[in-house]
Amino acid sequence: MNTVFDKAIESALIKIDANIPKFTEKFPGDTTVNNIYYDRPATAELPPGSNYGWTTSFWTGMLWLAYELTGNQKYLETAKVHTQSFKNRLESKIHIDTHDLGFLYSLSCVADYKLTKSQVARDTALGAANHLMTRYWEKPGIFQAWGSLNDPKQKGRTIVDCLMNMPLLFWASQETGDSKYATAAHQHVLQMSRYIVRPDSSTFHTYYFDTETGEPRFGDTHQGYADDSCWSRGQAWAIYGFTFGYSYTKDPRFIDTARRTANYFLDHLPADKVAYWDFTFSEGSGEERDSSAASIAVCGMLQLARELQSTPDASYFSSSALSILDSLIQNYSTVNNPASNALLLHGVQSKPAGRGINEANLWGDYFYLEALVRAKHPEWRMYW
Repeated sequence: MNTVFDKAIESALIKIDANIPKFTEKFPGDTTVNNIYYDRPATAELPPGSNYGWTTSFWTGMLWLAYELTGNQKYLETAKVHTQSFKNRLESKIHIDTHDLGFLYSLSCVADYKLTKSQVARDTALGAANHLMTRYWEKPGIFQAWGSLNDPKQKGRTIVDCLMNMPLLFWASQETGDSKYATAAHQHVLQMSRYIVRPDSSTFHTYYFDTETGEPRFGDTHQGYADDSCWSRGQAWAIYGFTFGYSYTKDPRFIDTARRTANYFLDHLPADKVAYWDFTFSEGSGEERDSSAASIAVCGMLQLARELQSTPDASYFSSSALSILDSLIQNYSTVNNPASNALLLHGVQSKPAGRGINEANLWGDYFYLEALVRAKHPEWRMYW
């Protein structure tokens, strides 16, 4: 199996090397177009390749992983350019009124600080954590995902993805000794375990809370097939996010929830072990797979196995994760596709919105490479 991982890592590094000249000062788009990454589209205010949106750090994260794998300075130097870009983004307030600050600054600045002890990176990440705290609603104990805190359509709305933004806050408490970040993050994960996870261990994509009374309201979806279906990438976020919650707090409720969501994910996979974009669909449906859901779930299950240590569950989740990873390498990666500059094909950005369907995407690529690093180096020190 190590030979398979080695070949997949070698292929991934070739793709990353080829992308560095184009994407050092610029960032790629969220997804490929016909399996090729191009400059992130211009906006009314920003030129092509600008650092905006929620996905840019996944490219940066791949550079840090490549640096750890090889020690090659070219990856370090390119990632350092990105650290300055993320610093400028925070200072200029470019698309930072979002819960996705955890994604953005964990894989860029926290990673930089953990690997190089850069004080600029540390200070920038702490600045991002402070800004993320402005989105916390104390009464319901949750972080609002999107939009202005005064927007009646978004007020009190959180999403399952937000679990992945909590490690930035747990880290901030560790770094500063100020418990306010971890206290809020712990409460958010607890509320998600109570309400975004259904009794059958599937998940809602989004959930609404009353910000004045703190009462839970209802769950629905923005990404899934239906309000009562289970969006597979959301289920993968839950596996990884609740495991992170346990990693930082050792709250037994979180590892139990992570275990249940992982079992649901595994119990609803098709024969090749790569999920359809929503678990409503199965063999013969003609619907697309989401390889990014698979790569996220692999990382989550490998971390879950690490937390469960030498138990039967640990062995089960580890072997299941590696089986999914093997399918990704053999059937979904670009190991045998030199024409694409991506790592992992056949992802879905948003089926309801008609975006990035059956294309590679930055988060799928990042978590695929992280999964390979975890498989090759089980004690890898995560950036989260």
